[in-house]
Amino acid sequence: MDTSTGTTASPAVSSAESSATSFSHVREGDTEFESGGLRDFFLYRDLGIAAATGGQVVAHLVKANMAPEVGTGWHRHEANFHIVYMLKGWARFMYGDKETLVKAGDCVHQRPGIVHFLFDYSEDMEYLEIVSPAAFTSIDMPAPCAVPAPTPWT
Repeated sequence: MDTSTGTTASPAVSSAESSATSFSHVREGDTEFESGGLRDFFLYRDLGIAAATGGQVVAHLVKANMAPEVGTGWHRHEANFHIVYMLKGWARFMYGDKETLVKAGDCVHQRPGIVHFLFDYSEDMEYLEIVSPAAFTSIDMPAPCAVPAPTPWT
């Protein structure tokens, strides 16, 4: 921080990086929640980041669309960076043999290659997911352990 001005210097951005990206401002209502994403029991709202970064990063909102029955199955992602920030409700994940409850306000960094299973979630679950690269892949994996049953919606 520059104490004379009270400002913090921004890291330098190369001209190649700045030309590969563009300014983006997606307002509420500009995009809608849609099916057709990675999981059919969730709805996805694109936040325009993949287009703005030339595919370097994707950011979308994900919300529950159907009650949990089978969950995501055991899988891992081919991604360099992956975070989930829970906005509403909760979700239960297995990370290897460890059960993890993620509630509104919680943030999870899923390290590259971590084997996981989202198996239960609340009816009002909604989270922000940010992944790099935007065209990340999911790879089914063998189950390292049993998974608890989901909680039925009432």
